[in-house]
Amino acid sequence: MSVLTSPRGKVEVVHCRRTESQDIYCIKNLIRKFTQKLFGNLNIIYLLEKANLAITLHNDQEEIMAQATFLDYPNWNIATQDDWVSVFRELDSDIPCTPLNTLFMHLFVAVDEYSVGCCKEIIRTVFKAVPDLHFVFLIVPSCMSLGSTLITVFSQVGCVPSLTNDEDFAVHVCHRQNHYPQLHIRKARVEDHDDLMPIFLHHDTILKETYGEYFLAELIEAQDEENHAVVCEVEGVAVGFMSVCSQVNLQLLHKCFDLGPFHGLCIPHQDDILEPPPASSIHGSSGTVAVAGARGDGALCAVLCFRLCAGAGCWHLLGHCVPSPLPGVVPGVSQPCACICEHRGSRGMALGRHHGLATEGLLNSECLPSEVHRKGAEATVEEALSPVISENTSEVEDSEKLSQVSSMVYMGYYISHRSSLSLSLPEDTSSFRPVYRGASTAFCIQLFFIDEKYEARSLDFMNFVFHLFRDKDFCIISVPHLTPEFVLIQSFVKVVPFNNCTLDQDLYVFHRAGLLKTIKIRLATLSDTPGVEKLVSTLMPSKSILEDLKQYNEARRDPDGTPLQVFVAEVAEQVVGIAVIRNEMDIEYIRSHYNIEDFIYFNHHQREEHGHLYHFVLNPIFRHYTKFFLKEILRLGYKSCLYYPVYPQVKESKVPKAHSLTSALHYLVPVRPRRQIVYPLEKLGINAPSKEVSKDALSYALNHTNRKLSLEPKITINAKIVVVGASNVGISFLETLVFCSHLKFSNLTLISTYGLPGKKLLGNEQRKFLANDHCYNDRDHELMSLCSWVNVVVARMTAIDRAAKQVIVSREKVVLYDHLILCTGRQYQVPCPTEVDISLHPTNREVSNSCLRRYTGPIPCNHFTLNDEEDCLRALAWIKNKSITAEGNVIIYGNSIDTYTTVETLLNLGVRGSCIHLVQHPPTSIITCINDCAVEGAIEDALQAAGVTVYRDALLAQWNNGMYPDPIHTASFTTPTKPFQLPCSMFFSFLEKNVDYETFKAFNDACLVYDGRLVIDSNFHTNDIAIRAAGPLTKFSNRYYSNEWTHSNFNSKEIGFQLAAAMLKLFDPTLEPVTEPPADLDRLIPMYKGAKIKGGILPGSYHYLHVSKPAIPTPLEVQRAQSDFGSEIVTGNVKNGNYFRIHINKYKMVETITCLSKVPFPASNYIRLFGQHEQALNNLCARYEDGLVPDLYSYFTESWCMALFHDRFIDLRKALHQILSSKEDEGLPSMEELARQIEDEEINLPEKPRDYLKRVFQETIYRPLVEKSILDYLHYNHYHLPMYAWPGII
Repeated sequence: MSVLTSPRGKVEVVHCRRTESQDIYCIKNLIRKFTQKLFGNLNIIYLLEKANLAITLHNDQEEIMAQATFLDYPNWNIATQDDWVSVFRELDSDIPCTPLNTLFMHLFVAVDEYSVGCCKEIIRTVFKAVPDLHFVFLIVPSCMSLGSTLITVFSQVGCVPSLTNDEDFAVHVCHRQNHYPQLHIRKARVEDHDDLMPIFLHHDTILKETYGEYFLAELIEAQDEENHAVVCEVEGVAVGFMSVCSQVNLQLLHKCFDLGPFHGLCIPHQDDILEPPPASSIHGSSGTVAVAGARGDGALCAVLCFRLCAGAGCWHLLGHCVPSPLPGVVPGVSQPCACICEHRGSRGMALGRHHGLATEGLLNSECLPSEVHRKGAEATVEEALSPVISENTSEVEDSEKLSQVSSMVYMGYYISHRSSLSLSLPEDTSSFRPVYRGASTAFCIQLFFIDEKYEARSLDFMNFVFHLFRDKDFCIISVPHLTPEFVLIQSFVKVVPFNNCTLDQDLYVFHRAGLLKTIKIRLATLSDTPGVEKLVSTLMPSKSILEDLKQYNEARRDPDGTPLQVFVAEVAEQVVGIAVIRNEMDIEYIRSHYNIEDFIYFNHHQREEHGHLYHFVLNPIFRHYTKFFLKEILRLGYKSCLYYPVYPQVKESKVPKAHSLTSALHYLVPVRPRRQIVYPLEKLGINAPSKEVSKDALSYALNHTNRKLSLEPKITINAKIVVVGASNVGISFLETLVFCSHLKFSNLTLISTYGLPGKKLLGNEQRKFLANDHCYNDRDHELMSLCSWVNVVVARMTAIDRAAKQVIVSREKVVLYDHLILCTGRQYQVPCPTEVDISLHPTNREVSNSCLRRYTGPIPCNHFTLNDEEDCLRALAWIKNKSITAEGNVIIYGNSIDTYTTVETLLNLGVRGSCIHLVQHPPTSIITCINDCAVEGAIEDALQAAGVTVYRDALLAQWNNGMYPDPIHTASFTTPTKPFQLPCSMFFSFLEKNVDYETFKAFNDACLVYDGRLVIDSNFHTNDIAIRAAGPLTKFSNRYYSNEWTHSNFNSKEIGFQLAAAMLKLFDPTLEPVTEPPADLDRLIPMYKGAKIKGGILPGSYHYLHVSKPAIPTPLEVQRAQSDFGSEIVTGNVKNGNYFRIHINKYKMVETITCLSKVPFPASNYIRLFGQHEQALNNLCARYEDGLVPDLYSYFTESWCMALFHDRFIDLRKALHQILSSKEDEGLPSMEELARQIEDEEINLPEKPRDYLKRVFQETIYRPLVEKSILDYLHYNHYHLPMYAWPGII
């Protein structure tokens, strides 16, 4: 925020932000003829699409005051975008401009009255936003003056000719030092105390209260060779402070953090022990991987700075060891670190590695012995790390020192971009820690703070402090993980802790070579081959990278003709990075299958401007230049967009060209997949979409960057968010957080018994044992690739320590949390027999129902409770191994829809119907699982035809006549009449779902309020503010008086999304801050609108789908008897296998859909019909009444309805609603307001209200606006909807 004063004395408060698409109209209005003469005739939308940085200035009323656009190459065609440096170097050799420190102004507009102030404010903001920027150039025709505004910040340095004509252009430059200069750094003096203390106390008072008022002066006075204090000053006033110390507790760091990539922060020594004993292996679900050491990856994240000093449990001040139990930290100031030991769970990324190999999904088994999947996004290509020693003196000296240590390459490591791979680490290697004998080569930052005005220049300290320790190569900072990210450590590399780390802090490392500004990105040459070979020698994809480099040097394209480009990053004549891109040849598929238009205006990008990133390797020392590397790839390669796919493991062998997981993944944004229409291709014929759109290609998760994102920072969230349970609620919650493109959640952890779902354990062609709720399928999981962003702990939660904020998992290991999300759901449980003797001929009346009792005996090996795909796979293996299809009885016990889908699966597997016994226990409700008599009748007929025996109202009495139950040979049941006994080879239990006992015990022992289910409030909170819960596991507190409503009544995917939305208010600065709801609103439970869906294949090979609104379960006959039920549209019948029922409510909206068909149908299409008005379905009610809709299945394959199934149809509806609800005509109210006035009888009508509204719509501006919106929608989405015609194509 700044205050501007006009020449007439008027005052405006202005704010800076990134330019948004809605600013375009105002920007155009600010363009004058003089602006066009200076910058040319510009297409503003196109310019903003290609801009690296665009800044908008607005006042408190959100009125645009000024806007400026900056690119990384000149305008006016005075040089090509890939070769402008030499032109400007020749112009003025005293201006050392490089692509790293230079931007070009391509447009500036402002309100005339405040133009000078706006210009200075924007320039200052640009220099503040881009710390490496030193020069902003402005090129205008030499015959033009800059005017009274731009002349205040730019000065001319010369003229250059145009490349295309004889015209000359004047070059003007703006220097950083005139607007936001580098800070002057010097040794601290005691007299700086008075300047520094107000800044420090603005953030925190703990140190003053602990050590006295003059502790800072004493710290400055106590400087010696090992302790230094430095300040930054502006106009003679100290505005920032840093205290550094060469005493580092390396023993503690080696114990807690994986410092392997940095050689333990020690000088290499001949007695170093870097490898554990040989002959260790890891056995995973997809093979065996040899691993010689378990260390972490140096992943990049961010938080705030704490000091880590020699001597655990204390910090050294003035030569004395003083305990420092600090209760917390305040953003903006770093404090001394109390190295207090406590257990630390899995976080960040720890990877097994051996000679360059990092195995995805590996956690240290000392802390988590169970299988663990690791976060592929940060566990990226950890490139070969050379201990570059440089004092940033000259490039020649840099080159010499780089070559001196070129032989000492720290072991890099690579992680494939495959999907999760479950691995377990043997105990003997998991506890191995390297031993480093060499001297320390690191110093630490003890205390750091700086005035917020100058925080962007925090890195200016580093060059000076490295000069103070000429024998040190690394600077380290230790910070509490909850501290918000600050500017200084954005250039540091985050070190991954071991899983048994005892420090509740994060460690960051910076190498002195990271200060080098001589990094250069260029196209590769043949002479780069030795350097690249050395760089990638320890990486798994080294062969693929070198082959691409060779192909580029030989032909500049692939054998199939695809253009190929290879770029190298060079520092001091040494290759420190390489990137391989190709032209994106499948851009039509990407556009139609992924929401890339959330980030770009597709029509403003040429086909050849889309690039496909295959490899990206960068030395971790220079990791903070990753975005610069990507930006240069776009500039030099004449690209505007880059795409990077992450293929699932199961498709790995089918990937056409090898990809390596890029270490730049966290600088890219994940792109949401788009829901696809299931097209009736044969019926559409030539009107079907192109093969590029409708083809069934390999599934992959897409990541993206573009020129607009090249200088766009992400906000790092380091809070430990732990999700327990891989239910649909949990997956939806994680999906929502991961796809927040402007946020980077670095500590997402999922605790799940079997890890992430979506492993395709059962083939698509196989019948599924369990019914489908259509929230996620295997393809959805492939398109998200949550394993790239989420740590997955494959274990069971056994306890919660609320005081220590720990989740106890299998074998008493812990996972720390800041926010715990419980969404374990409810599962089928092992039934507890009543233990009555059936020889006494008891009936159900004489037997107590044991449903509420927990079974505590041994679980029989042939007893199956199917809750997920792993359970189903185990049952399938038993069927095949035990020859169940040939002989043996199968008992299916329960009343849920899963009993029917399991019967159908068994029949499909070849089990004889006469061997299948469906035993239904007494119902607990009059509402059946199908709740449709017609469908239930068809199922009963199919079961009878297949020979399946059905027993009703039966209670399990005994297994094996009360003898030892493992395995089950017989099962006895009681009924309302007489008992019966069945032989048993397999027993499937589908009794009512309940919370797993171990989960309940964890809740109960943690004193979480439990009342049949876990009790929550309307904002998902349990009685612990740090623990939230959602899904069928929960119920609302009794104070809401709504016990009949729980999350079970709603769509699980929507529940997960709403849970994430509630959490995002804590982290996302772009959202409104969290406020307490009014007392009366806190008594209302939230209601969600998403459809409840269930489906599957039922006996008789009936394909079943039921879609309904969230509601308290009510028998269908009771619903039909209600006066406001609405109407039903039914075609076909269950006997013919073409039953289709749609319920239209009294508001003419589709409320229920039921399909039962002998042939497969596009269920995803039909789900989209829910909530649509019947008139949007081509006046369905009227057509049905006229007998024009004999078959709904055929009706919804007609070409007119494809738009209804389109993923952006909801956006069209919102746009049309916006038109009709806004006042488009000054002389008339909006259509919505007009309808309200008629409803309230505020106006008298000479005609029917419907006719009046229709006439007003036809005669006013609303009809052309609606028609234009619809035509624009069809035109923009023509690749999905080519079956529609619009004016201009006929």
